[in-house]
Amino acid sequence: MQTVDQDGNKELGEEKLNKTLKWTNRERVLVFCSRGTSFRDRHLMNDLKALMPHSKSESKMDKKDNLRLINEICEMKNCSKCLFFESRKKKDVYLWAVNTPRGPSAKFLVKNVHTMMELKLTGNCLKGSRPLLSFDKNFDRSYALKLVKELFIQIFSTPNRHPKSKPFVDHVLTFSVYDDRIWVRNYQIVDPNADAMEEIGPRMTLQLILIQEGSFGGPLLYKNENYVSPNIIRRQMRIAAAEKHLNRMEAKNFSKTQRAKAEPTFQVDPLEDVFNVDLKNIKDDEISNVDNKAAINEVRRLEKQIMKIKKRPKKKKIGQ
Repeated sequence: MQTVDQDGNKELGEEKLNKTLKWTNRERVLVFCSRGTSFRDRHLMNDLKALMPHSKSESKMDKKDNLRLINEICEMKNCSKCLFFESRKKKDVYLWAVNTPRGPSAKFLVKNVHTMMELKLTGNCLKGSRPLLSFDKNFDRSYALKLVKELFIQIFSTPNRHPKSKPFVDHVLTFSVYDDRIWVRNYQIVDPNADAMEEIGPRMTLQLILIQEGSFGGPLLYKNENYVSPNIIRRQMRIAAAEKHLNRMEAKNFSKTQRAKAEPTFQVDPLEDVFNVDLKNIKDDEISNVDNKAAINEVRRLEKQIMKIKKRPKKKKIGQ
């Protein structure tokens, strides 16, 4: 069998096919995290590994180690790209997307994480299949997003003829820019002719923080002025809650002082209710609630004397 190339030269078909079917793109991505990462972020990392057959894993990295050591790890693993999940305070997680060892490197804040096991969506795809990458048109509006787009293309696209990949495409990775954030979704191609898709997962939202020229360092190329640290947000929430409590206590104390200063609407006699009380059924602990305790005791004493006088037998007259 012979084939003719574009220049008109005849070559053996088998040799030509063997040359074109070689695995030429040797991109490998190192995906791992730091210590202290939560279970949800760890499951997100495992989902990304399952979607990327060209990824390699590594044990967790200590927080005390310098991030530049990752360049040496990538060199030992023969990886030219890296996705590193950096955890802080067991609350916040940051994603480093880096081209090692020359850079650039982009840092994101990861929010709204939903894993595949958590969502339980109806979509599904074959493990190891190659994805289609879909980018929003907003990526072309700034140079920073153009750089992020090219970085994502080189990281998430599975190389052709990779040994662990499957030779067909059945899912789409979408990257959309909205509200100064990058929304990442994964969909299954159900019917290519009808444009029917179902979501697979995982989900996450990335907020770009900065872009550096080098790998995990170097001159600053871009910094997001709209980015607010989660520590500042939590501090503002605590201050707002404290101010709300103080305002509530001030209003309560003010109402008490106003009631104390207010003049009575009508004149009240403190001894008016003394003789209206049922002294037989009143208890000793309830006496303290009456304004004039001494008056009640005096009335009780007089009533006892009256009862004694009534109970005395009458004297018979002499003539009877």
